[in-house]
Amino acid sequence: MQIPTDIRCGVDLFILNNAVVDFRTNECEFVDKLVAPGGLAKCAAKDMPQYTQQQYKEWIDRGLVTAGGPGNTAPLIARAGLKVAVGATLGKGSFGGLDTSGRYFCDAMTENGVDMSQTFVHPDLPTAATFVCGKGNDERGGLVYFPNANNDFDFEYFKGSVEKLRPKIVYYMYSGLSDRGDANGGRDLADFMAWCRSRGAVTIVDTQTLGGNPRELIDSGAKIEQYKLLEPLLGQLDLFFTSCDEARMIDNTIGNSELLPAMSEDGHIRHFLDFLADRFCADGKRTRLFGVTTSDGAYEKHTLPDGGVSAPVKVGSDFMAGEVIDLVGAGDAFRAGLLCHIAANIGAFRDGSIDFIEAVRMGNLFASVYIKSPLEDRYSNIGEYDRMLRVVRDGITYDSFADLIAAIKR
Repeated sequence: MQIPTDIRCGVDLFILNNAVVDFRTNECEFVDKLVAPGGLAKCAAKDMPQYTQQQYKEWIDRGLVTAGGPGNTAPLIARAGLKVAVGATLGKGSFGGLDTSGRYFCDAMTENGVDMSQTFVHPDLPTAATFVCGKGNDERGGLVYFPNANNDFDFEYFKGSVEKLRPKIVYYMYSGLSDRGDANGGRDLADFMAWCRSRGAVTIVDTQTLGGNPRELIDSGAKIEQYKLLEPLLGQLDLFFTSCDEARMIDNTIGNSELLPAMSEDGHIRHFLDFLADRFCADGKRTRLFGVTTSDGAYEKHTLPDGGVSAPVKVGSDFMAGEVIDLVGAGDAFRAGLLCHIAANIGAFRDGSIDFIEAVRMGNLFASVYIKSPLEDRYSNIGEYDRMLRVVRDGITYDSFADLIAAIKR
């Protein structure tokens, strides 16, 4: 595809869909019955518990909520000094035109320098909500997700936003979680991302660990219907990173699942990345970057505009020190760091000369800082891009989280 050469980019990143408020309260007893740690249960709006706007406000005032979806990425990117906008669909209400949750989400973004000018206020559906079940620090809590306004994502509306903002990178969250966004077997989203590429944008879509109990689904070889949406989509993406659990379930669904039981985690990840490159990089004429995140780093594999293809490489994290506060959003935070580095070096990414290992290490750094920061202050430890890059390039393995934060702030 010919990339226009006369486009002047306005924002560095435009993050679309899945504006959601995450509620972490043990007053929602239904959560543990619907999902296991690490999984996500997508539920219908009609089944959402009928909590009042006042109850939501009380939870917000008690600090029991965080902004999810783009809330795990956009503020981090903005704090790094890049220009980032969110294309959100929020519910209508009496709090400055938004419902309680929508107002919280919008304010959390604008307070951290995120452009919310492209917000679409839905007249009928409320802002999306996720309820997070209890977990230990060593695993992500299970998520019970009610898409609400996100279920009615309008590609035509947000095409206008892309034309107005002229982003370097368009990032859609998440395949598999919006009825309208996933319509036509995923081809509508694939066509939209192809259109964004025609406008000069680098494209990325990610997924969630769909299903109630990931370990049971992986071990049984179950096929998850929503992962079939990736088949028309992956060929239109320049970037795709997923977790090791997601990679197994995607492989079960659209790959070579009969090979999985005999493979180690390392062997499967390498196999999976080779599968993605072989199946979805047929054009061979642009830079593509695929990856899988793990508990101690990430793997990457890339293709180059001249047809070159790398072998999968594991990039371990030097930033493991410190106590994990909450793993929800770890993958989103990783992608925030990765995308900061790519956006800051967009020309080098396009021509294939970017340091791919350094980009992944930036993702490792952002993820580590995010998951070890307090829930009430998840963003402030992210420094300006140049400071984060200096820490990445120092090559130091940190013995404590305090030392890592001191290095970022010095």
